[in-house]
Order: sequence, then C-alpha cells, then structure tokens
Amino acid sequence: MRCLIETMVTDKTKKMQPSKVREFIRENSPLFWYIKEDAKESISLEFLVENILHYGNEKSVKRLFDLVGIKKVADIFYKQITGKRVNYPPRTVHFFDLYFRKHV
Repeated sequence: MRCLIETMVTDKTKKMQPSKVREFIRENSPLFWYIKEDAKESISLEFLVENILHYGNEKSVKRLFDLVGIKKVADIFYKQITGKRVNYPPRTVHFFDLYFRKHV
C-alpha cells in the first residue's frame, strides 16, 4: 500500500502538499483512534475519504473536498459503494449520492 501523502493529487496538474494532508489527519485524529499515532499519516486516500464521509462533520468534509477535490472524492465514494462490502450506513450513501449527483 502506497502512502497517502505520496499519491494524493488534487487535479491533473497540481500535486497535494504533504504538510496540509498531515495537518488535516492530525486535526481529525480522533476519527482514527484505533490506528497507532505513527501510522496515521500513511493511511490510504480511500481510507481517509471513507472515514471523513462516514464519521466527519461538515467542516471536515468541506476541507476534504478542498484538499482532494470533490470529483476525486466522488470517484472514490462511488467505487466504495459499488463493491461487495459497503462500510457506509444507508443514510450516508443516500446523502452523498444526492450531493455528488448535484455538485459533480
């Protein structure tokens, strides 16, 4: 598994700033309570999106969209909900499905 910070891209031309991603993960550290502190900054982008959309608040979701890009988050979300196992509750799937259909 590649490190989130090394692979994150906001759009086709601009690379994500690792310091901003680390700061974002630290700000939302309680959402990753079961992960060792030294391992939190190497979580995958898919895992970050899943946790923020599932457990985050409005501010953290907006910041995720700003850091990663709403289209990239939507792509990850749709990939996650079309697999065999869906970790999102039905209300979350419904809400973000409606949201992404309108805004992406």
